[in-house]
Amino acid sequence: MEFLSEYGIFLAKTVTFVLAILFLVISIISLSTKQKKTSGRLEITNLSEQFKDVENDIKMHLVSEDEAKILEKQQHKAEKKQHKADMKAMKKAQKNKDNDEDPAEVAEPRLFVIDFSAGLDAKEVSSLREEVTAVLSVANAQDEVMIRLESGGGVVHGYGLASSQLARLKQANIKLTVAVDKVAASGGYMMACIADHLIAAPFAIVGSIGVVAQIPNFNRLLKKNNIDMEQLTAGQFKRTLTMFGENDDAGRAKFQQELEETHVLFKDFVSMHRPAMDIDKIATGEHWFGTHAFERGLVDKLQTSDDYLLTANKNKSIYSVKYVQRKKLAEKLAQAASMAISQSLNKIIQQNNYPHL
Repeated sequence: MEFLSEYGIFLAKTVTFVLAILFLVISIISLSTKQKKTSGRLEITNLSEQFKDVENDIKMHLVSEDEAKILEKQQHKAEKKQHKADMKAMKKAQKNKDNDEDPAEVAEPRLFVIDFSAGLDAKEVSSLREEVTAVLSVANAQDEVMIRLESGGGVVHGYGLASSQLARLKQANIKLTVAVDKVAASGGYMMACIADHLIAAPFAIVGSIGVVAQIPNFNRLLKKNNIDMEQLTAGQFKRTLTMFGENDDAGRAKFQQELEETHVLFKDFVSMHRPAMDIDKIATGEHWFGTHAFERGLVDKLQTSDDYLLTANKNKSIYSVKYVQRKKLAEKLAQAASMAISQSLNKIIQQNNYPHL
């Protein structure tokens, strides 16, 4: 009886606390819907400087103390020389601008790196569009953009928009390189094929030019439990296959037709950007590792993004461009509330010495 009493008090405390926190979280979420959309910020990282710092650090550890001092002096001289050259180039570019000449003729070529890793819904396209817009605002014909792409595909409209963002770079006559280190399949390959130069690691997964859709149907389960399902539509094919209704052959045929039409659009899109490929042999829905994808013409070269950047660093300045979305105040508060719930529950459990995981 004493145990039951203590357990009842513990349960009452826990339920009261959880309900109070849930009320607070719901109130915060409700307020957040009334807030204006928060903007994000661009993070620009000079990758060339990072490569240089790593190289210098390694050199310093491989030589004696006296040799390290000599290297340090040489580095300072080289940095001063580079600074003077940069200032001279900036002045010359400004002079050309004042004389209505193209500053791109004297500017050092740059390589802008954008990372795109997305899931089924391709929601990351919201950041990609900001990154592409930022690059287009400063890039010129001498510059290049590299997309480090990782995606197994997903919804058609999401990856269609993501592909359109990369097409904006092509339309601006900016060289586009896409690097696939792990996977670019289905919608991921729809993006990758736009590139002027497409590279892939030997064991990266590439291809899967196909369309798939699957849907469970619970109609027999509902009938077994005497549950009726009614669905009203206006338009013969407003719904083809459903999860709860009884599907028919006409609906299945229409759904299959829509898949085939989407597949044709997919194949035409890939053919337009990589006309040398035999699309009928490639567009079977199969995927290949990088080595076999190279043999079939899906990629232009077997190379990792790391090797590409190290080579490009010899004659280009490399910058990483990343758009980071700021969290709303409500999201921060909700996260803090969630952590508070977890910590408080653990404290209550420990105080009452009840078993827990």
